[in-house]
Amino acid sequence: MTFLTPEQNKSVPLLEVDDLRVSFVNGKQVTDAVRGVSFSLGKEKLAIVGESGSGKSTVGRALLKLHPASAQIHANRLRFAEVDLLKASEAHMREVRGKRMSMIMQDPKYSLNPVVCVGDQVAEAYLAHHKVSRQEARERVLAMFDVVRIRQPQRVYHLYPHEVSGGQGQRIMIAMMLITRPEMVIADEPTSALDVSVRLQVLAMLDDLVQERGLGLIFISHDINLVRSFCDRVLVMYAGRVVESIAACDLDQAQHPYTRGLLNALPDIGNRRDRLPVMVRDPAWMNG
Repeated sequence: MTFLTPEQNKSVPLLEVDDLRVSFVNGKQVTDAVRGVSFSLGKEKLAIVGESGSGKSTVGRALLKLHPASAQIHANRLRFAEVDLLKASEAHMREVRGKRMSMIMQDPKYSLNPVVCVGDQVAEAYLAHHKVSRQEARERVLAMFDVVRIRQPQRVYHLYPHEVSGGQGQRIMIAMMLITRPEMVIADEPTSALDVSVRLQVLAMLDDLVQERGLGLIFISHDINLVRSFCDRVLVMYAGRVVESIAACDLDQAQHPYTRGLLNALPDIGNRRDRLPVMVRDPAWMNG
């Protein structure tokens, strides 16, 4: 039997995306939201960065086929492990979503049911894919709360969403997405609603879980400084296209002027400037 090294493990494609295109149809108007996006994902942390409206979240939702019927999704290849996502039926996608591919949303306040205690909501996510008793599901939830470092899990289990802090809420959402032991997780700006100290705690916990469980993680963010220290690779998106793909550790050597503009707009304590530069966008960037 041959065992893969960690570096070889990263190179095994869990997800393959070739020339992904997503358009939204409104009457006679067609809006191209994502154009020609290609990448692969192994057991690694891949960031997708760009400003609001660049198509980052649209890519993530297209992978899970969460867009409305008005969306048109096309690609030369869109494959997750052995599943052809383009051809998968809605019934098949319901088996894949949550169990093998999960998505952590931006703000738990809008993702959790306000009238159901948080523990029962996480248990429902487990019961949707596993035929076990409610008592066993409850025990799984409490164990998962320990994994995501929620203090007093027995007490938190019975709380309602409005009774937990932002950091606790995001940990609960992560517990819900990971309790089914997925192979791939899409995290859509999971720390943007958190303060800096809690953000670092959640990222450290997420990093540990990715390493321990050998997950593939797509981390969607507008914060290029954050992904530089957290992720392995970075895709930079502008106007629905990937304009640059680069190792996170090499971001300082980025070549595309849009990536350079994002980096130059970051404040630098060691290099104080009276005014941060305003990016001048070249229309040619629309074509990559």
